Amino acid sequence: MSIATPTTFRSYLIFWIGQLVSLLGSSVIHFVVIWWITVVTGDPNLLGLTNFFGMLPLIVLSPIAGVFIDRWNRKLIILISDFMQALITFWLLLVFFFNVEEVFLVILINSLRGVCQAFHFPTIKAIIPIMIPKEKLSRMNAVDYLFSGLVHIAGPAIGAVLNQIFSIHMILWVDIITFFIAVIPLILIKIPHVSESKVKRESFSFLKDLKVGFKVLKEVPGLLILVIFISVINFLGQPFGVLLPLLVNSVHFGDELDLAFIMVLMQIGMISGAVITSLKKDWKNRVFLITGCVLLSVVGYVLSAIAPIGAFYIIGIGGLIRAGTTPLINTNFLTIIQLHVPPEKQGKVMSIVVSLAWAVIPPGSLVAGFLGGAMGIVPLYLTFAGLELLTVILTLSLTNIRQVKYDTVYDVKEVSENSN
Repeated sequence: MSIATPTTFRSYLIFWIGQLVSLLGSSVIHFVVIWWITVVTGDPNLLGLTNFFGMLPLIVLSPIAGVFIDRWNRKLIILISDFMQALITFWLLLVFFFNVEEVFLVILINSLRGVCQAFHFPTIKAIIPIMIPKEKLSRMNAVDYLFSGLVHIAGPAIGAVLNQIFSIHMILWVDIITFFIAVIPLILIKIPHVSESKVKRESFSFLKDLKVGFKVLKEVPGLLILVIFISVINFLGQPFGVLLPLLVNSVHFGDELDLAFIMVLMQIGMISGAVITSLKKDWKNRVFLITGCVLLSVVGYVLSAIAPIGAFYIIGIGGLIRAGTTPLINTNFLTIIQLHVPPEKQGKVMSIVVSLAWAVIPPGSLVAGFLGGAMGIVPLYLTFAGLELLTVILTLSLTNIRQVKYDTVYDVKEVSENSN
């Protein structure tokens, strides 16, 4: 049962606002660095490598981090990971300031941010059920997507404008400044501990805790199938995101403002999806909603692929459709986990889910880069859109996932006891 109260909810909102500020800085930096690599190299393989090394630490370290998240001070974990990320940005700043920016060095330094995210992301998700009352979970997840979408609209737009005015080492200061702004509310609030006495009574065993997380994941009905489904869709969606800058620059002969325009449209889609999600208090059949949204996103994939040369608004509309389904998919997926996994197991399970769902992203990035160069970006988009459609059909026809009803409360206590 959640220990969240109105007081913890207010504290979470204060903390959440600070994290949005930090996210804005990260969004600006991500856009600027990716565009720099696109313009300097024009190589789809290097874009794939950038995404690969950026995600690899998150995949490898998240399960390990999850075990410690449930035992360590979560507030301290967030503070340290945010500080280290700002420090890495400062290192990148120095590289550009002293004109020693080699592509592979930039990729390597940028990938270290993923190490910080391996601890930061699952910790943020794990504190949600202990700070937000159960009846507000679904809507708060949607509101989070809504405002994150607004931030990601501002991030690329600000990045594109700054990129035409300032040198890149000056722009990198944005991330460092937003870190210091975000750290103030983090210091002021209190993040509660979950089942602290129980955790202290149990002897620490990393492997045991990791097995507990996997056992909970398997015993929640349909959850493992859903994680595998999301993982496959993540893999097939990699070409769209990884090669989008190159699609704009090399196929449609656009610049950073054109890319920013498309990304803004995508975030408008993200916001629209979040608004729809927030207006709905609960969803009767989350599984059919998730699979239906994937089908809709296939339409966006195809639309972006068949856009005439220079028709950036059509690419943007395709991206808007795909991005618009993301809050509906992820919010319902996260809500299933948050409602059916015990709070004291959230760190373990959330980290494992993040790793399983995102483990396909590094190889997907490499495949996207290789196939993008070998067969062309447009044919690759169309091929993977067809495979997404096939994945939905096979999942609904060959598994029992469609029969799982998440509108009833699952007995998570039984899972946690059997897992120990």
